[in-house]
Parts: sequence; structure tokens; C-alpha cells
Amino acid sequence: MGEIANAVQSRGGEVIGVIPRSLVEKEVAHTGLSDLRIVDTMHQRKALMAELSDAFIALPGGLGTLEELFEVWTWAQLGHHHKPCALLNTNGFYTGLSSFLDHIVTEAFVKPVHRSMLIVEQEVRPLLTALQDYNAPEATKWISARTA
Repeated sequence: MGEIANAVQSRGGEVIGVIPRSLVEKEVAHTGLSDLRIVDTMHQRKALMAELSDAFIALPGGLGTLEELFEVWTWAQLGHHHKPCALLNTNGFYTGLSSFLDHIVTEAFVKPVHRSMLIVEQEVRPLLTALQDYNAPEATKWISARTA
């Protein structure tokens, strides 16, 4: 995240950092940002980042990256926001995950419309185009009512 923040700032872009106090105390904060917002918890961090964001892109990363992506994607599925969610599948990093997501659609745990809400691209330019062109699907029930 620090490298991306530095690259954006070096080209005149704006970077807003959101970090919980506990990580600031461990000296993990990027102190070179013009706007660093310190919150009390990870939950507050995610909520504020979701509020500030126009879209969500997961770059190759670990558990925290996946957890944050799945949370905002679930929020989109539930209609809490209409912002695009995406994976940048650099060097095929997310190919296995993408295949698994297709599998859970096949197994009827996720509706195809909800799977289609997650954009997956291997290159930055097509990803940015897909984000720009994104239209959230009409709100759908994420589970069907049981019939007796």
C-alpha cells in the first residue's frame, strides 16, 4: 500500500490513509500522506474507507485484502452501496480464486448476477474501463423464499 501511495503522490494524486490507532502505535502508519485519518478500530477503518471510496480494487494480497474485498462485495450484493468491486489478476494471482467463485455459482451458493458484480481483469487499463462502465444490477433477493 505504501508503494502505491508513494507512486500516486509522486504524480500529483491525492491519497487518503485510514488506519486504526493500534497500528499507528506500532509505527505502521504512512506519515508522508497529506490526509491520514486515525480511527479506533478496524471496523471503523473499513466503514470510513467504504464511505470515501468510489470503487474497490483488490491487488494481490493476503487475508486482510480478501477479507476487505469480500466484505465490500457482500455489501454491494445486499444493496448497501452500488460501487464496483474488482480483482486485479496480476500474473494470474487470482485465477484460482476466480475459478472457485465460478464453482460456488455452479453449486448455487451465489447467484450469477452477484458473481458478475465482481470485476476481474489482468491489466490495469481494462480494469479501469470496466470500473468506469460499471452499472450495479437491480437489487435482487440474495436468497429465495422457501415454499411450503
